[in-house]
Amino acid sequence: MLKKICFALLALSITASGALVATQASAQEGAQVSDAATFKDFGEKAGLVKIMDDFMAGLLKDPRTKSSFENVDQQRVKEQLVDQICAILKGPCEYKGGKMGQVHRELGINRENFNALVEQLQFAMDKNNVPFSSQNKLLAVLAPMHRVIVTQ
Repeated sequence: MLKKICFALLALSITASGALVATQASAQEGAQVSDAATFKDFGEKAGLVKIMDDFMAGLLKDPRTKSSFENVDQQRVKEQLVDQICAILKGPCEYKGGKMGQVHRELGINRENFNALVEQLQFAMDKNNVPFSSQNKLLAVLAPMHRVIVTQ
C-alpha cells in the first residue's frame, strides 16, 4: 500500500512540477543515476530486455497508451528503451536514438498519457522484482523528460 501511495505522490509531483524537486536530475540528455550498482538491481541488460517486454505488453493493453504503440515498430522501440535505460543506469550501452523533445514533439502526448506510461513502467519493474529504491532512482532521472515529452 505504501508503495502505491509513493507512486501516486510521484505521479502528482511529475504532473504538478514537471520534475522531482528532491533530485538533482536534469532534463539534459545523458543524465544518469548516481551509482552503477542500480544497473544490477535491474538485472543488467538481460533484465532490462524482460522489463521492456513487459512494459510494451502493458502499454498495448492500457487504453490510455495503446494507440500510441500499436502501429509502431514495437521491437525497435523496446530496443531503444533498453539502450536508453541501460545508459541511464550506467550500464555498457549507448543510446543512439533521437532526443526526447524531437521524437515526441508531434505525438500530442498529454499528462494522462505520460502518467499512464509511468504507471506501466512501474508495473513492469515490480513484475521483475526491481527494488523500489532503484525504481525511484530511475524515475528521478526520467521525470524531467516530462517537460519535453508532454506537448498538450
